[in-house]
Amino acid sequence: MRKLSASFLIVAFVIFLIYNYYPDKSLPPGAKIDSIVVRKSARMMDVYFHQVLLKTYHVSIGRNPTGQKQFEGDERTPEGHYVISDKNSNSDFHKNLGISYPNRQDIENSLKIGKPPGGDIKIHGLKNGLGLLGRMHRLTNWTNGCVAVTNSEIDELFAGTPKGTPINILP
Repeated sequence: MRKLSASFLIVAFVIFLIYNYYPDKSLPPGAKIDSIVVRKSARMMDVYFHQVLLKTYHVSIGRNPTGQKQFEGDERTPEGHYVISDKNSNSDFHKNLGISYPNRQDIENSLKIGKPPGGDIKIHGLKNGLGLLGRMHRLTNWTNGCVAVTNSEIDELFAGTPKGTPINILP
C-alpha cells in the first residue's frame, strides 16, 4: 500500500510539473494588441491585432461566474463593452490592466437595486508571492470579478496592450 501511495504521489507531482511549467506559445516579440474578447463560459480570452487572432489565454474569473456583474461584492465578472483604462506595474497581483467598469449602464443597473456598482475590475496576474501557482490557478474561478492569468501571461499582455484597447466580455 505504501509503494502505491508513493508511486501515486510521484506521478501526481510529475503531472503537476508538466502542466504548470511546460511552455505555452508566447505572443510574438513586439506584438501589439488592438482588441480583447473574454468568453466567460469557456474561461478563455482572445487577443487580436487587426482582427487576426494572436493568442488565446485560459483564464480564471469571478467566483460567481454566471451572469452580469450587478453590484460590488457579487463576485461576478462584468459583461459588456469596455476599454483598457489603466496599466499598473506595481499591483498586489504582479501587474494588471484596468478595465473601464463600471460604465453608465452598469451604474444605472446597480442603482436600481440600491447597491454600489463596485469597480477595480482588472486583468491581472497572480497575487504577489504566489506566482509559483502558475497555471494551477485555472483549476477554479477564484477572483472577486477580475480576469486572472499567469504572471508570464500578464507580462506579455502588459507589454502589448495600450490604454484604450477595447475589451468585449461575453457571457
